[in-house]
Amino acid sequence: MKSKKYIGLVAILLLFGYLFIPKIIDRVQKDATVDSSRSVKPGYTALDFIRLNGEAKKVPDFLLLNQDSLYTSNEDYLGKVYVAEFFFSRCPTICPIMNKNMKVLYDRFGDREDFGIASFTIDPEHDTPTTLKKYAEGYVDKTASWNFLTGPKEDIYRLANEGFNIFASINPAVAGGFEHQGYFALIDKDGFIRSRRDDFGNPIVYYMGIDQEEVEEQGVDQLLVDIEQLLNEK
Repeated sequence: MKSKKYIGLVAILLLFGYLFIPKIIDRVQKDATVDSSRSVKPGYTALDFIRLNGEAKKVPDFLLLNQDSLYTSNEDYLGKVYVAEFFFSRCPTICPIMNKNMKVLYDRFGDREDFGIASFTIDPEHDTPTTLKKYAEGYVDKTASWNFLTGPKEDIYRLANEGFNIFASINPAVAGGFEHQGYFALIDKDGFIRSRRDDFGNPIVYYMGIDQEEVEEQGVDQLLVDIEQLLNEK
C-alpha cells in the first residue's frame, strides 16, 4: 500500500514538473517575474497627467515679480521640475507649516538648475517684493531656485482658482483674513501638472503641504520621491 502511495506521489511530482517548470523558466528568461507592479505603491511607476475634458492640464501663462523685483513667468520654469503653492507672509495658520515642508524640498533639490519652487502670495497688497525678500531670507540662501511671487490681485486669484484649481479667497472672518488650500502642485519640465495615483488608481492631483496626523507618508515624503522621478524622466 505504501509503495502505491509513493508511486502516486512521484507521478504527481513528475506531472507538475512537466507542465509548470518550463513555464517558470520561460518567465524568468523573459523577466516576467519582475514585471508585476503589485508590490509597487501607486504613483511609483508612472506619474499621471491631470486631465480636463480629456486634455492634459498645463500651467497657464503668468508674469509676476519675485522677491528680487525681477519679472518671472511660467516660461522661466520650462525645462525645470517645480513645485507651486499659494500662501501669504502674514499667515498665522498653515503657511509656516507649508513652507517648512517646502524647505525640505528646497534643501534636497535647490542647487539643481532643473528644479524650482514658485510660491504665489494671495495677499499682494501687503506682500510687495521688499516684504517677500525679507520673508524669503528665512528659507532661501544665495540660490535662485525658489521664487516668492507677487503681482496684480486679480491675476493671482485667477491663477489659483482657475489655473491650478487651488482655492484661495479673501475672508475677513478667518485668521489672517485669507483662506486657501494647503496644497502643493507638481509640474513637469514641459509645464504639465502631474501627480501619483492613490490606492484606487486615481490621480491624487495635489500633494498635501501640511502635516497630517496618523499618516505614515506625508505629502512632502511623496514629493521627494516624485520630484526625483520627474527629474529623471526623459
